[in-house]
Amino acid sequence: MKLQSVVATAVIALGSMGAQATGMAQSKDIVDTAVEAGSFNTLAAALQAADLISTLKGKGPFTVFAPTDAAFAKIPKADLDALLKDKKALTSVLTYHVVAGAVMAADVVKLTQANTVQGSSVKITVTGGKVMVNNANVTATDIVASNGVIHVIDTVIMPVKN
Repeated sequence: MKLQSVVATAVIALGSMGAQATGMAQSKDIVDTAVEAGSFNTLAAALQAADLISTLKGKGPFTVFAPTDAAFAKIPKADLDALLKDKKALTSVLTYHVVAGAVMAADVVKLTQANTVQGSSVKITVTGGKVMVNNANVTATDIVASNGVIHVIDTVIMPVKN
């Protein structure tokens, strides 16, 4: 099954930052794990702007679908700058990337949706061994932190406006 190759890719890609395989203890929380990876600088800045750092450093557990810097770069600069200045909208977008509990990749692939901390749900699809959360491809999985797990995505997902 392709899921194992996605997990293997995640472990190889993040091996240099000390990410550990599923089931092994990790001493760093989600925020520190992401910051140490070096490819989540925009996410870290957004979490800071939304005052969500302390929340994601909290006990958890949390599952974070974490967009990379390249994912944030897909958003036009003016739109991203406006989002970073609008704390309410930014908080909504960021909490839309978080699911309560630690949901490992083996469980994610069994889901068709997941309820986010923001209050809306994300759609999960698995096609040909590739996992998508809404319109974002999951590119790395099961990056274990002391208070949850990170799954890396290639696109910032936006909550549907009511």
